[in-house]
Amino acid sequence: MAKASSTRGIRTAGVGGSTRGKTAKSTGVRTRRARGEATAPALEAPESIIQLRGVTKRFGSHTVLSDVTFDIPKGQITAIMGPSGTGKSVLLKNIIGLLRPEEGEIWVDGTNIVGLHERQLYDVRRKLGVLFQDGALFGSMNIYDNVAFPLREHTDKPEDEIKRIVHEKCEMVGLMDHLTKIPGEISGGMKKRAGLARALAMDPEIVLFDEPDSGLDPVRVAYLDNLVRETQAETGATFVIITHNIPSVMRTADFIAVLFRSNLVRAASKAEMVADPNPVLRQFLAGLPKGPIGMDEMAQTDEQDWTEDDFKNVQVMTV
Repeated sequence: MAKASSTRGIRTAGVGGSTRGKTAKSTGVRTRRARGEATAPALEAPESIIQLRGVTKRFGSHTVLSDVTFDIPKGQITAIMGPSGTGKSVLLKNIIGLLRPEEGEIWVDGTNIVGLHERQLYDVRRKLGVLFQDGALFGSMNIYDNVAFPLREHTDKPEDEIKRIVHEKCEMVGLMDHLTKIPGEISGGMKKRAGLARALAMDPEIVLFDEPDSGLDPVRVAYLDNLVRETQAETGATFVIITHNIPSVMRTADFIAVLFRSNLVRAASKAEMVADPNPVLRQFLAGLPKGPIGMDEMAQTDEQDWTEDDFKNVQVMTV
């Protein structure tokens, strides 16, 4: 796919070019290609639990992800961001194994999941918990049964043990007073919390969030952000959040990866990303209308009505 000429002058690797050979020095978020290696790449501090190597995903002639390479640190909160339509949810589905890339490798806790048979993939998925946009609760089940569902479906635990786990997870997210209610009787924020309790039911090593704050008002988003931070600290799990809510990311994330026009712009610590002068990052994190990100995310144009000087004093959006 042709690279957009409107990204001229953007210095950070990943936009209009490959990320191979680039390393975020102080974070250990590696962007080196690892194709052809028989084993998972050597890890750098902080230890990574998910490693993407040259991941390319196409739908017909449309390339959604192009040569995406970065690591997701273990036991931290990583936000994967980018403009709407830039491939964030597609990347999440590739990590889960619901989609398979045409090229590249995806290592999850030491296993390359690309090309695994369904049974092998199932074993890897047992390490994952997923919170979908709307919670994806079963409408005919009450909250208790929704949270208990994966335990009944995938384990042989007795009902008294299931009850203990359901109560533990629902207590963690503040839903103990609503266990007998069905999803239609609770608010959107409560559905998100119920979805999170269910995602945590199997004590996963990795929890994946697909735009968890979608449809919530700012106050509920702030409550959810606090819950995410507290839950991650309590469980020690790796949280990966797909979002474009910048204030939420500033409150929750330790690391950030940004996608733009199918490519990785950069993956690094939050502090490094906020300080990076790259125009794509500056425009996106400040929520500005002027810059390399246009109204049509994939539009190709020779016009450029901005310069890097436009972003020198731009502040990141925090509220």
